[in-house]
Parts: sequence; C-alpha cells; structure tokens
Amino acid sequence: MAKIMIVDDDRGMREFLEIMLAREGYEVFCAASGKEALHLCRRDIFDLILTDLKMPGMDGINLLKEIKEMSPETMTVLITAHASGESAVAAMKEGAYDYIEKSFDVEDLKATIRDALAKRGVKKDDALFIKGLEEAVGYGDIIGKSREMQKVYSIIKKVADTTANVLILGESGTGKELVARAIHQNSSRREMPFIVVNCGGIPESLLESECFGYMKGSFTGASTDKPGLFEMAREGTIFLDEIGDLPPILQVKLLRVVQEKTFRRIGGSEDIKVDVRIISATNQELESKVRDGTFREDLFYRLNVIPIRIPPLRNRREDIPVLTRYFIDKYSKEFGKEIRKISNYAMELLMNYRFPGNVRELENIIERSVALETSSIILPENLAFSGNEKNGPESIQDIEFPAEGINLNNEMASIERLLIKKALDRAKGSKTRAAELLSISRDSLNYRIEKLEIH
Repeated sequence: MAKIMIVDDDRGMREFLEIMLAREGYEVFCAASGKEALHLCRRDIFDLILTDLKMPGMDGINLLKEIKEMSPETMTVLITAHASGESAVAAMKEGAYDYIEKSFDVEDLKATIRDALAKRGVKKDDALFIKGLEEAVGYGDIIGKSREMQKVYSIIKKVADTTANVLILGESGTGKELVARAIHQNSSRREMPFIVVNCGGIPESLLESECFGYMKGSFTGASTDKPGLFEMAREGTIFLDEIGDLPPILQVKLLRVVQEKTFRRIGGSEDIKVDVRIISATNQELESKVRDGTFREDLFYRLNVIPIRIPPLRNRREDIPVLTRYFIDKYSKEFGKEIRKISNYAMELLMNYRFPGNVRELENIIERSVALETSSIILPENLAFSGNEKNGPESIQDIEFPAEGINLNNEMASIERLLIKKALDRAKGSKTRAAELLSISRDSLNYRIEKLEIH
C-alpha cells in the first residue's frame, strides 16, 4: 500500500483529496503547512507527496527542496491555482514529478499519481526481476542478457502499463524503436495502434500536416479532410523518433498535446481531444539543446518523465555472442542455408570490434556473411567491417583462448584463407604478385587456393 501525504492550507481540499485517495486504497496522511509536512517526513518515509504550490510560510517548491534532501526517492506532485510554464519548469527542475491545476479532472489526478508511483518503483532496485532475467537471452524482440540490458528490461516492465511519457536515449543502431514497441506490447494498449513518426526524416513543411492532419481547403492540394498520425494513434501509442530534430513551431504544438491532450488540424477551428501514449527517442543530448535554446525546456521536462538509456554495444560486449547466434539463425532461415556456427577466430574479431553502428551494424555484418558463406560455418574472411575501424585484435596475444578449446586446423585454415584473400585483393587479382606478398611460390599459392576452396 503506497503511503501518500497531502499538504494544503485549504481544509476542504485536504479532506476531499484524503477521501478520494483512501478510496483508491492508499494510506493517506494530511498536513496543513510545509512546516507540519516536514515534521511528518522526519518521522516517516512517504512514497508520494501531493502539495499545494502557494501556501503561507513555506511554499510548495521550497517544501520540495527540503523533502528531496531528506528522502530523494519520494515523488512530489504540485497543485496550483495559478499554473504557468515558468512555475512548472521551476518545480520540475527541483525534482517534481508533475504539476496539476486546482481545476483538475479527478481521473487525470489518479492517473498522475499512479504514474508517479510507478516511476518511484523504477528508482528502486528490483533485484528479483533482474535475477529472473539472468538466464534469459532477451526480452520480447530485444536480444541481450547483459546486466545493463536487464536494467532496461526492468524499467520496461514497470512503466509499460502506465500513461507516463518515456524518453529513450541511445546512439543510432542501439534499438530504441524495439524498446518503444516492447513498452507498447506489454501495456493495456497492445491491441491499439503503434504509430512511428520520424521527426528527422519528414520535411518540416510536411511534418505538421502528417502529425496533426488538415481540413479541406486549408492549403493548395487539400481537397479533402485528412486525419493526422496523432488521430490515427488514438488509444494507442505514438513513437516520436529523433525528437531532437523537431522544429520549434511543432515543439509548441506538441507541448499542447502533452499538457492538454488536444490539438487542431491545419485550417481547423475545433479542438480534437486524443488519448495517446507518447514515447520519444533521440540520439542527441537534449539537455544541451535546451541550454542552447533549440529545444523547449518545458517540453523536455514533460517528455523526460521516465528516461531509458540504452547502452552502446561496445559497453555490453557479453551480448555480442548472443546477438551473433540470433542473427545467424535468422538469416540462415531467410536465405535457406544450414549455417549454425561462427568460427572462434571470427567471433574474436567481432569481440574486438568497436561497432560504431551498434546492433544494427552487427546485424548487417552477419546478414552479409551468411549470404556469402559457402560452408556451414561463418569464417573471418566473410566479415566486412567499417573502413575506419580496426577489424581484429592488435596482436595474437589479444586473442582469448575459449574454455571449451578450439579446432586448431580449422582456425589456422580460416586465418590462412583470410590472408590469401587479402593478398589477392592487394595484388588486384595477380597470383604472381600475391605469392610474392605471401613469400610463397605461385604453385604453392594455387595449391592452397584449391585446397581452401577460395573463390
């Protein structure tokens, strides 16, 4: 049972909230002032504090500062009769979960409290859930069993069935859309639409009409009314990818959707109310864009309610073998091949590569290698790496010897095949020159090419 404290100098408001929240099953405490609230906080730990912003003596923001020092995990929601963008940002900077106006809708307040308590749960170490994932290789369509990814799965599990806005952070190719889909698929909205909007891939002149739709005659070519993607996502989830590229004029419109759940079509005069879960993603540092004025601060705080940061592949190398096996199986089936293995040396090359393109790049490498491989095992020469990255260990000492041992003949054949192919490439196909580069005779080179089935 969550423990909630109501802080308000208005007795009628305190009693109304106390009765309402008690009926929802919460354990409720009340304080008539900031001073009384602090006294209660010194005696007990609260999951959430619902406080008025304007009170005699200590106001809600100063109370928030004091509470955060005493109990950083306690969530705070401010109630105000004089809401403004400035007061909202000030409250959120100090760590408030959200703010609502005193003319609030009861169901909206209940949803805000549920979401705030869910975020508090995210902050706690859910050791049992993570322990249960230790033997798993992924979560839904996301592959990876590293500790870093287990933490991501834990957050997805906790926030999926809330209405809280989620901001997914990570480099290109880390799988941000997969995380967004996992949140949607594990929520009560799973049967409703999941709509993807690429904020950086649609021209600015078209993005507004794509998102919000338009009315007939609102511009040249608007021959009929057209609903936008927010309307199409009704009761479902909308995924705003590359949110950092959203133009300023659309940032204002999106803020209205987030705050009021309403918008207007281009050329329209009526507000359209929409129930939609918003998940955003970016590979940029939005906080720096806020500082330089290119991204609205109030919108940032509204979108960044639950942040999920996906680690780059180079920081979770234990996931590389798991992902490699998954992609080999996937593309073997797709291409109708019987490839079920990767040579130890080829795996070592992958383990020593930095993967600037992350999981997406690994998938491309394995897809290509499966397509080109003529044997039943992925060999090093069919691994194609980015030209500006080294594609192997710096020396033989860098190669880790696997616990299960190796087949020396197969590994040496793989290395020999790779070196011969590189020599032929360097020699532009001339076997005579390639033999010179390898310090062997041309006859020896021909014998090795035939023996190793090099094409």
